[in-house]
Amino acid sequence: MKPDNSEQSPLAEQLDQVFIRPSGREIDEMRKVTFQTGIAPHANGSVLCSYGDTQVICAAMVEDRVPGWMRQQKVGGGWLTAEYSMLPYSTLSRQDRPISKSNQDGRNIAIQRLIGRSLRAVLDLKKFPDKTLWIDCDVLRADGGTRTASITGAWLATRIAINGLLANQKLKEDPIVDHLAAISVGVYNDRCVLDLDYPEDRDASVDANVVMTGSGQFVEIQSSGEEATFSRTQLDELLALSEKGVGELVALQKSQLG
Repeated sequence: MKPDNSEQSPLAEQLDQVFIRPSGREIDEMRKVTFQTGIAPHANGSVLCSYGDTQVICAAMVEDRVPGWMRQQKVGGGWLTAEYSMLPYSTLSRQDRPISKSNQDGRNIAIQRLIGRSLRAVLDLKKFPDKTLWIDCDVLRADGGTRTASITGAWLATRIAINGLLANQKLKEDPIVDHLAAISVGVYNDRCVLDLDYPEDRDASVDANVVMTGSGQFVEIQSSGEEATFSRTQLDELLALSEKGVGELVALQKSQLG
């Protein structure tokens, strides 16, 4: 008598299950990304950058002086610095403003340093003499990927600001050497996925934020397991997903600039 195979083992049933992301997206599909420029009219350049439901206002303002340490050390060129904050109503529970805390938020400090050094990687500051470019990234709504949306939107705001300085002959040369964008990737339910939203970011066993230039060079990779490990094969897959995502973001930046 042949064995009855009508009932599958739990493992076979698990393998037969179709992998579905909470948003219904494919594993290599990003959320809808949009840029609304001119959101802050008094800034030299501004963008409302949206990755799905995540929205970040990115503004660039130019100051005709450099930090005191540059003057004291007689460092030539200009400077770029960034600030990042989450507005009180950006999440389900209210976020305190940094000014109301006795100490600065460590997460905010880490993110604004990431934004600043990422942008400086694609700027020739020698061509930005005696000026400081201030980048402000304020999270209007958080649904995962706020730091990556901040970097992508901040580059576009910077590009708009620099274009204005060049048009008004306040700069002799273009200091921007390449595009810049960032995307998150992670391992969710044992599958590598692109552009994590909040439910995926919360439950991912591995998450990473990848910053890249338009020419495909890596600027920064932040990756860690959440009480988990990941293989070299998974890392390679995550990086491949990142390259795809950044390529799409750079194409959107170029389209926005016309």
